[in-house]
Order: sequence, then C-alpha cells, then structure tokens
Amino acid sequence: MPGSRQDLRQQLSTLAFSQAGYFTAAQALAVGYTYQAQKYHVDHGNWVRVQRALFRLPGWPSNADDTYARWSVWSRGEGVISHESAMSVLELSDVNPAHVHLTVPATFRAADDAVVLHRGVVSDGEAEQRSGWRVTTALRTLVDVAGSDTPMETVEDGVRDALERGLTTRRRLQLGADERGGRARSRMSDLLARVSS
Repeated sequence: MPGSRQDLRQQLSTLAFSQAGYFTAAQALAVGYTYQAQKYHVDHGNWVRVQRALFRLPGWPSNADDTYARWSVWSRGEGVISHESAMSVLELSDVNPAHVHLTVPATFRAADDAVVLHRGVVSDGEAEQRSGWRVTTALRTLVDVAGSDTPMETVEDGVRDALERGLTTRRRLQLGADERGGRARSRMSDLLARVSS
C-alpha cells in the first residue's frame, strides 16, 4: 500500500536534501510519485523542472557548486566531476572550462551538449565526496588531464599548484601516469621535468 502524502513528501525531501535539492523523475517514481503526480507538482509550483526528467525543490539556496550537483544527479550518481572541471573545483590552475566534465562508466548512455563525458572507472580512493556529488582527487585529476587534450601550460600550472599545496607528490604523479600509459605517461614526464622540485 502506498505511503501517505506526508510520507512521500518526507522521503522525497530526504533524497533531495542529499543531492543539493535535485532529484530525477525516476527517483520520484521510485518514492511513489506517478508521472501524473509529478506533472501536478510541477504545474502547481511544488517542484521546479530543471530539464526533462530532472527537478529541484523550490527555494533551494543557490550555491557556486550547483552545476556539479545537477549533472551528478542527471547522471544517476554514476558521473564523477573530473578533468578540467575537477581542476577548477580543486583550484589547480585558473582553468575555467566551458562545459562540465564527467567521468562515467562505459555503459552510460545519456548525453547532453552541456557536458563532456569521459569513459572510465573512478575507484573510491580516486574521488572525494562533496555535497551531493563527487570529484576526482588531485592525483587522478592531473593524470586524467595529462592524458587529454588540455593545454600543456594548464596542466603544468595544475601540477605546480598541487605540489606546492602538498596534494600529491612527484612520485605519485609519475606512477599514476605510468600506470595509465600512453599520452599521460609521456606528458607527465615532460611536465615534471618542467616543474622545479
């Protein structure tokens, strides 16, 4: 038997609070809100439709990190903020990416023009939990961008910032890049040679 309206509202609120106020249509359905009920709540201003099948509780306070929570929920919690977006979050260089970068599993199928998707696995030790979203660690982020098309100067600034702040070590960066192989390995060697110890 479905729960009372108050029970449904409480369950949805608890979920949304853990995701910076966001929730998906599928999550609302799992709580007990039919698609007809979802339309009712949007039409009556109880929920704000952010985009197709993505909602937010009204009046949720704005935060600089809202966009990361939004795209994390959009990715059904499978996406981890990574690459240049993670550099921005971690304040590694002054990079300001035009799109949000997410690392998602190879099986992830959704797409959106506002997001750059990178396929891969991010282990628990390679990500930090934030309020409603995850971001790759400094080490994982710098290995990722070393193996990408991010300009060498930007990656160099990020490496320098991470080393100066003690977020990682030269040895860990080289080992991580060696394990990744390919472009990450060769670029990291060059980067570490350019960044004074």
